[in-house]
Amino acid sequence: MIQKLKQIKAGVRQRWIHNANDHRLAKLANEIKNQSTLSNQQPVVFMGVSTRLQGMSLNAGFALITKWSLQLQGVPVIQFVCNAGMDQCMLGSILNQPLDNPPCAICIRQSKRMYKHSDVAWFRNQSSSEIEKQISDLSIQQLSDFKFDEIPFGELVLPGIRWVLRCYHLPENEETKTLFRNYILAAASIASQFSKVVVKEKPQKVVVFNGMSFPEATVRWIAQKNHIPVVTHEVGLQPFSAYFTYDQATAYPIKIAKNFSLDENQNKILDQYLEQRFQGNFTMAGVRFWPTMRTLSDSFIKLSTKFKQIVPIFTNVIFDTSQSHANVIFEHMFDWLDQVLTIIQKNPDTLFVIRAHPDEARPGKASRESVAEWAKLNRVDALENVVFVDATEYFSSYELIQRSKFVMIYNSTIGLEATLLGVPVLCAGKSRFTQIETVYFPKTRIEFIRTFEEFLEAPEVKLPEKFIENTRKFMYTQLYRVSLPFDQFLEEDRVWRGYVQLKDFNWKDLLPKNSEPLRIISEGILKETAFELER
Repeated sequence: MIQKLKQIKAGVRQRWIHNANDHRLAKLANEIKNQSTLSNQQPVVFMGVSTRLQGMSLNAGFALITKWSLQLQGVPVIQFVCNAGMDQCMLGSILNQPLDNPPCAICIRQSKRMYKHSDVAWFRNQSSSEIEKQISDLSIQQLSDFKFDEIPFGELVLPGIRWVLRCYHLPENEETKTLFRNYILAAASIASQFSKVVVKEKPQKVVVFNGMSFPEATVRWIAQKNHIPVVTHEVGLQPFSAYFTYDQATAYPIKIAKNFSLDENQNKILDQYLEQRFQGNFTMAGVRFWPTMRTLSDSFIKLSTKFKQIVPIFTNVIFDTSQSHANVIFEHMFDWLDQVLTIIQKNPDTLFVIRAHPDEARPGKASRESVAEWAKLNRVDALENVVFVDATEYFSSYELIQRSKFVMIYNSTIGLEATLLGVPVLCAGKSRFTQIETVYFPKTRIEFIRTFEEFLEAPEVKLPEKFIENTRKFMYTQLYRVSLPFDQFLEEDRVWRGYVQLKDFNWKDLLPKNSEPLRIISEGILKETAFELER
């Protein structure tokens, strides 16, 4: 009874908070409509159907604020929106069972609230009987490779289905094949209907959420096929900040100017951030990964004295969208771990600490293909020179790094922090920071193995000073130059992590002259300048 009352109270609170936000939203949308005088320039099309079902997520908030700002500048804006346009959608697939019908009613209701007084192009479910026939008996690999009219639907859908199923290697079963087929049919429907929007409206630019979720990836592909520049956006590295780019936002292709160097004040700002980061006091996309941070245990320290050296191995979440960009040396992260394990077994005098990523066990997002399972399958616990640290263990990775000879990563950003702690890093996957010299990043599998073995044998692994200098440049850039703050307009909605509500602000605040981030974003979209503060 008490639990039931708590649930009722929570439900009432949720509706009250979201209704209050919807009221502010409607009021602002009406004011913006009345203040906007649209020009005769070509429109900008926005799409973010994979950002939320109900409520307002961070990325939905970023797009809405940006859209309003453009409207106030006289730019025609069209919102490409789902109207029960998919048998299964990515967010609907993760609620209960992957093949459940998505909650279209609540999603459409939220869309009508968010895009009130907006020019909206709705897309509906229009399955292709020809495509349906062609894919009806295909295997997972054949579905992954499927193309129709030159559109690589299998390739566009693959990252999304991996994300939904929380695994990299898709099981060859009927449920997975049905989901894959339904996603391909949805993507084909979206491609057909968006192609008509392109022909009719002739947009100057298209702005989509991340570009990897299959509805947005499909729109991005069609736009680029028609030579329309596409902007993608994702959550930035600071609270309530966004990252915009003409490349794929999930790859974070940050450009560092060769002549850029940190001044005294910038160095001080970065040092203050790093002090908090090394204590585990940070959040990402509204999620705090480290509820508490423990020091290394006495038993671990005692164990480590039996070995010549310590080498931590930091892993990633296998289904994360960044993995599509990372796999340039190895086929995938587990391929890398398999290779690493063979070398671990040949070096019993080194203590290897394999660290599972904390996001691997996040409630509601737990990986179905985990490093923990890989460790169990390969009997890692039987190796006397290996300590496996599960995703749920909150001990200090930074203290571990400081006791290590060198650090190994796939494409984890902890590689940057290890460099700043003065410990060399051997990286196996392409990352946002491997574009410049911040870590050791071999070009081939053979070179990686050779480097790994040389590091283990060497009395000392040198850390070039330029690695530290470049890392500081990169971290400052990703934190304070390309993470564009929206905290003037958005705050936590106090209901769901990562969801936001509108602050109490005036429509005039959305004008570029009154908001530096919106000026940067507007110019980036309209003039293709860099989405970067302190230009």
